[in-house]
Amino acid sequence: MGNNDLLARHTEALALFGERVHAVRADQWDEPTPCTEWSVRDLVNHLTAEQLWVPDLVTEGSTVAEVGDAYDGDVLGSRPRTVWDAAARAARKAFAAPGALERTVWLSYGQTPAVAYCAQMTMDAVVHAWDLSRAIGAQERLPDALVAFALEEVTPYAAGLSGTGLFAPPVEPPSGDSHQARLLALLGRRA
Repeated sequence: MGNNDLLARHTEALALFGERVHAVRADQWDEPTPCTEWSVRDLVNHLTAEQLWVPDLVTEGSTVAEVGDAYDGDVLGSRPRTVWDAAARAARKAFAAPGALERTVWLSYGQTPAVAYCAQMTMDAVVHAWDLSRAIGAQERLPDALVAFALEEVTPYAAGLSGTGLFAPPVEPPSGDSHQARLLALLGRRA
């Protein structure tokens, strides 16, 4: 996949998650999500904080240690939709800057090509869009191109994700075995 295609998937994934953020009703922020430890607000906060990291890591070349705890805790404040929108815009801009995807970034597990970081962030936004959809009763069917991208991205390393504590162990996909069901099952979710 070329860089332009990756940037297109990244933009689509953030837009999809953003649509769900804007669909959250005032009475849904404390509702549970498929991410067992997180409410809707926790999930949106998590993905927003991830986007806030991107300019520091990609544009500034900062390390995780240098950024420190800047994005720990509640980053949403009293205007979660506005904060999400600004964070998503900044992340898209950072990855789309000339030469950005050719850089190396410093993540918690070491140096990583920025192109791989962008792909991981895209996959994460796709899967969490489903989580948020389920939590708020929105359309759970994800766009085929995003599902195919996320499945291709995560399959090589999915088996090790549950050991990080960030993902549940894989589950058996339901019969019919759609790409979306396989993706969700790889990441411990039951569709």
